[in-house]
Amino acid sequence: MTAHVMTRIATSCVAVTLATIALVTAPSASAADPVPGPDVSVGQAGNYPTRPNDTGSFSVSWKSEGTEDVTGVTHLTVDLPPGVTTSGALMYSTPYDYTFTETVSPDGRHLDATYVGTMVPGRSHFMKVKVTSGAQTPSGVITATVANAEDVNTQNNVSTYTLNGPSEPPATPPEPVVGAVDTVTGPGAGGTKVTVTGFGLDSGVVLFGDDAARTSCTSTSCTAIAPGGTGSVPVDVVTPGGAAEAGQFTYTGPGPAAPPAPVVQHLSVQGGPAAGGTAVAVLGTDLTHGTVRFGGRPAAHSSCGRDYCSAVSPAGTGTVDVTVETAGGTSAVGTAGRFTYAAG
Repeated sequence: MTAHVMTRIATSCVAVTLATIALVTAPSASAADPVPGPDVSVGQAGNYPTRPNDTGSFSVSWKSEGTEDVTGVTHLTVDLPPGVTTSGALMYSTPYDYTFTETVSPDGRHLDATYVGTMVPGRSHFMKVKVTSGAQTPSGVITATVANAEDVNTQNNVSTYTLNGPSEPPATPPEPVVGAVDTVTGPGAGGTKVTVTGFGLDSGVVLFGDDAARTSCTSTSCTAIAPGGTGSVPVDVVTPGGAAEAGQFTYTGPGPAAPPAPVVQHLSVQGGPAAGGTAVAVLGTDLTHGTVRFGGRPAAHSSCGRDYCSAVSPAGTGTVDVTVETAGGTSAVGTAGRFTYAAG
């Protein structure tokens, strides 16, 4: 299911209230003393199934806890005990300045999700996970994890909730160790199967450069399907316990077709002070993974989904064009994207 479909579904469901009966997460930095650098934490809360043939839903939330933005790929997993299954997750957070995808294992007990966007300190998101129990009274541990390659604090990356039993604190995730990669080249169109072996690879995702591969991991190996690309890119395994370099992957032949060029259609704010700091929503098309610029200068902050970017203006003067740059090119300039700095 695409990010667009899920977020549109979420729009129609924002009135849904989760009956919060539990919140379990590993210790995290306090608001008064955030960890220096980017830090992302995970938690869970909701209406869990407690009886045979029961249904429920719970939310998995992740938050930027540190002093710097959390950027790039943020990977999330949910593992359910025997007898409990899910059909998938819905992303509820707004504004839609990110992309979000999720898949569920064939047995319905493992959910794998990828969020790509920029989270400023203090920002959080959540997805709602629907769950169903089988014929027996459900028991065991529901585990949620989060991972980001730039995360400087892994102590708050695992959250657990025990069904019909005493709660236990979540274990500290082990640091991943990579031993070998079986394939180091493949076509630019992508699709190459790559196996990475090592230790502590549970709940991991394999990155080819800045792009997440479709990945399946055990504690000792990850199988990844390389995304499309060009040239030589680093391969990294990112787990709740940290990131490990796995080597380089070299693409051969032409890369995938470029996406359509971005189009800027509207700015929520057309002006602001010369010192910068104005929050601006950029609406348009094909903005995914874009970078927002004001008169050629990078925004102080930007994060882009398919049709929406959030941005903060840098310092500037006069009237400038606001553009979005993606792998498909740079948006054309026009009156819809004009921003005027106040004199003085």
